[in-house]
Amino acid sequence: MTALETSLLNSLAPWRSAPGWSVALSGGLDSTVLLHLLARLRECEALPPLSAVHVHHGLQAIADTWPAHCQSFCDELGVPLRIERVQVDSGASLERAAREARYAAFERQLGQGEILLTGQHRDDQAETLLFRLLRGAGVRGLAGMPTARRLGEGWLVRPLLQVPRAQLEAYARQHDLRWVEDPSNADTGLARNFLRREVLPALARHWPQAGASLARTAEHMREAAQLLAELAEQDLAAAHRLGAFDWLGLPSVQLQPLIALSEARQRNALRHWLAPHTQMPDSEHWAGWRDLRDAAADAAALWRLDGGELRRSDGRLWWLSGEWLQQPPQPAVWADSAQPLRLPDNGRVRIEGEGPAAPLQVRYRQGGEVMALAGRGHRDLKRLLNERGVPAFVRGRLPLLYRGDELLAVANLPGLDGPPSGEWRLHWLPPTNAQGLS
Repeated sequence: MTALETSLLNSLAPWRSAPGWSVALSGGLDSTVLLHLLARLRECEALPPLSAVHVHHGLQAIADTWPAHCQSFCDELGVPLRIERVQVDSGASLERAAREARYAAFERQLGQGEILLTGQHRDDQAETLLFRLLRGAGVRGLAGMPTARRLGEGWLVRPLLQVPRAQLEAYARQHDLRWVEDPSNADTGLARNFLRREVLPALARHWPQAGASLARTAEHMREAAQLLAELAEQDLAAAHRLGAFDWLGLPSVQLQPLIALSEARQRNALRHWLAPHTQMPDSEHWAGWRDLRDAAADAAALWRLDGGELRRSDGRLWWLSGEWLQQPPQPAVWADSAQPLRLPDNGRVRIEGEGPAAPLQVRYRQGGEVMALAGRGHRDLKRLLNERGVPAFVRGRLPLLYRGDELLAVANLPGLDGPPSGEWRLHWLPPTNAQGLS
């Protein structure tokens, strides 16, 4: 067994029990060599079922010949091939749009626990590190491409990240493999192509081990990023205490444990917490966080970020996105209170138990509302919400049940959500944080 084959098998050792391996076959050098290697290895090794998938973007006339090339190659190897044709959205970055369409197609193809194998190699890792370094990336960005990450129901794995491109090209020449060349790769007006064709070769002339050194730096950065993630988990542990309004289903943490940290650890903890929800700015653009953190307790403070906003209310930080950013319309007539009522941009409500007689309406707070309480007389709704510590951003969308001008119930607040007898209760299922879902 050759050194290249041994290296590949070692990289794939954690995935040998997967239900299937699928190679992302572009037709280029890297994926061609990867598929050829695996097809040979399965003859002497017990590997998962092997297949390939080719994504056709339809962006270049010459690319129309690539699916046939890939099909011919797979037929020679006896490997099943799926061809996915995608529509690429036009926008500021065609390269990014094509990448997003490609990975969305890959994700659709993966079943539970299946593995998508891609051909990125050590030179690609060095290029990625240099590209991100020039853009001012932090430790997490300088960690480069991970060896593996989740993708849909399966995993994306890059088993060749330790292999230089020259070794792959030597293998292809040795086995008389044919591959396609993307003409757009010659356009040095694109930043990555400029690095690949101009900068990295110049570095290698002075420092022959430049590619290996840059890839090794990415490994160091990946280890540092892991340590920062572990520190963030420790710092967030004290802030993750449950609150009275966890039923909102929103990501939230207590503010005070974060304020006690240094600024650098605050940023690290917030990046870690918000990573699944938004793209965080670099360290020079965190004025919004400082304004939010240092705002007066009664201020309606917020920090707008990509795809949502961070709110501060009643000693906690809350992440809002999707329907939570929309103002629900007024009012909603509830013709049949025996059935749940869908509230536009605000989830839905239902009455648990034998509800009050119609006609009913669901309204939202405008100010000046008064509610009659047994033994307490008429009370301002504002005061009642203050007593229960309802977060400020919730108050304007908390469903209020009316019959005529009489406020009958405030959803989800014990003592206000129905009559003292308990014969019925107004229950609100808030909107999710996902756009268009509830």
